Amino acid sequence: MLTRLAALAATLVLVPTLAACGASSSSTPAADSGGTPCPWAKGAPAVRKVTVPGPTSTQTGSVPVTIDTNIGTLKATLDATAAPCTVTSFVALAGQGYFDNTPCHRLTTEHIYVLQCGDPTGTGNGGPGYTIPDELHGAEAYAPGTLAMANTGQPNSGGSQFFIVYKDSTANLQKIYTVFGQLDKASLAAVQKVAAKGSDNSFGPGDGAPKQPVTITKVTSGG
Repeated sequence: MLTRLAALAATLVLVPTLAACGASSSSTPAADSGGTPCPWAKGAPAVRKVTVPGPTSTQTGSVPVTIDTNIGTLKATLDATAAPCTVTSFVALAGQGYFDNTPCHRLTTEHIYVLQCGDPTGTGNGGPGYTIPDELHGAEAYAPGTLAMANTGQPNSGGSQFFIVYKDSTANLQKIYTVFGQLDKASLAAVQKVAAKGSDNSFGPGDGAPKQPVTITKVTSGG
């Protein structure tokens, strides 16, 4: 059984406020979803103007991505077989420059070990104006290098925010966060160096902005 502190961290790590992903509880399909097989739903207003992915844009198979940052180039492979809607949304947002010049606003260093990114405002409240469905399989593991979606703690509330696991957090994270990719070893090492410098504890002990700022400058997919 988790300690009270660990259990609390498992709840709060991805939910600094109830609007952590710019999501609402609405299940109304996004107006411009274009009949896509992924059931996008309207969320809180987008913090950057984006177009919801259309029906012909659904990703399949393994999708390589490059995340350019101020700490180096991070390489990852996204798994569109396990999480097609999540990967489709991520790639679509990247292609529209949504992640350009976006800070990674949160680093946790106790009980759960993740670097959270994907909010252009850097507040933990920003999202793309729509939410994406959970793609859970019941056996989620949050091992080092895992990419997973943040959410508000409510079902189907993911948006643009995601987290990078830099140390195994499977034991203390609820299996409610869609796993959609994996960093390579060199990229994981770069994130671990940032984590070693700690957070500013602005959200609580071992939970806050990374002391070494991390900024995503651009995300590209393919080749």
